[in-house]
Amino acid sequence: MKISNTKLTRNILIAMVLGLFLGIVLNVLGLQENAFVNDHILDGALGVVGDIFIRSLKLLVVPLVFVSLVCGTAAMDDVRKLGKIGLKTVSLYLLTTCIAISIAMALAFIFKPGVGVNPTGVEDYVATEAPTIWEVITNMFPTNPVSAMAEGNMLQIIVFSILFGLAMVVSGKAGQRVLSLFSDLNEIVLNLVLVLMLIAPFGVFAKITIVFAEQGVDAIIELGKYFLLVILALVIHAVVVYPTLLKVFSGLSPVQFLKNFYKVQIFAFSTASSNATLPVTLETAEKKLGVKNSTASFTIPLGATINMDGTAIMQGVATVFIAQLSGMDLSLSQILMVVVTATLASIGTAGVPGVGLVMLAMVLNQVGLPVEKVSLIVGIDRVLDMLRTAVNVTGDAAVTCIVAKSEGQLDEEQYNADPNAA
Repeated sequence: MKISNTKLTRNILIAMVLGLFLGIVLNVLGLQENAFVNDHILDGALGVVGDIFIRSLKLLVVPLVFVSLVCGTAAMDDVRKLGKIGLKTVSLYLLTTCIAISIAMALAFIFKPGVGVNPTGVEDYVATEAPTIWEVITNMFPTNPVSAMAEGNMLQIIVFSILFGLAMVVSGKAGQRVLSLFSDLNEIVLNLVLVLMLIAPFGVFAKITIVFAEQGVDAIIELGKYFLLVILALVIHAVVVYPTLLKVFSGLSPVQFLKNFYKVQIFAFSTASSNATLPVTLETAEKKLGVKNSTASFTIPLGATINMDGTAIMQGVATVFIAQLSGMDLSLSQILMVVVTATLASIGTAGVPGVGLVMLAMVLNQVGLPVEKVSLIVGIDRVLDMLRTAVNVTGDAAVTCIVAKSEGQLDEEQYNADPNAA
């Protein structure tokens, strides 16, 4: 079956516009509060379509990561490369996160989004307790790989997949036979991604309609300065920082990168989930960006788990925002503490539900700011989360290209080819 990427992208864009329009209309008319509309349209028909869409993407994540990462690890000529790739990848992810939160805080100090804001509607906010970094390291190693897959614990799945792939490498002919099977499975799973993309426009329409019917534009207007500042920081990071790092560290064309990857950004915006977008990100990294499976199968799933530049940007702006409306001045040591805490928390809170707000609560606690004021930004965070996800997956792909180029694992001819040619 042949699926046109161009037509799919066009249909998704049309679905986003229609969903945005319908959602705002429902909100302006107040129909989202009507029992029939809410029960049978938003939570009913559209809710079902949207949930099926997200579920269909998430069902691919575990088999795709497991099969692809096993193939990539087992296909490595030199197993020591995995350690080098891992060190480079984690270092770059931490670097981009540190840059992200620094830019966000700098912009917040310049434009002062919290000055003049009346903090009404503040409610108690209790975040899920985040594990320590040592607990995260310990919990990376599964006691039961089947349980890890059932629970979707990505770090444990990554570790088990690598160990399984390494075992195949040292198993000689037996390992080669199993590798042949996994290679066939990998091709089948990638084709399953294409099949499920057929429902993407319908799912996007449903999710966008629901979000804007519930949120409307009032919540955005009330905190407009904060909202626009987060968007500005996200845009700078996506179109300035990533392209600059890509050019400096790899020499690859940033323009070509964006041409190859913009469809994934659109998709990520609609899903608001790096994990749900992972199948599309991985396929694009291999098919459009020219990254070899042995690298992409490791760096992309790891990035979807620990690389949270978009979330770090929200934390940077939100921290300064809350400090300003609370009438508190952050000292230089507190600012540095925010940068360090948020950067390390991007790994420490991997897999925690509501990870963005969990990380923000950690940062606020660290510098003595009132955590309960997180409730001020929860209302518009759903919309910003969609934008953050697009930035997160862009970072995953950019770092993947840098690492792949440094390891000779990137096909530049494929990278520079016309992305719409196939």
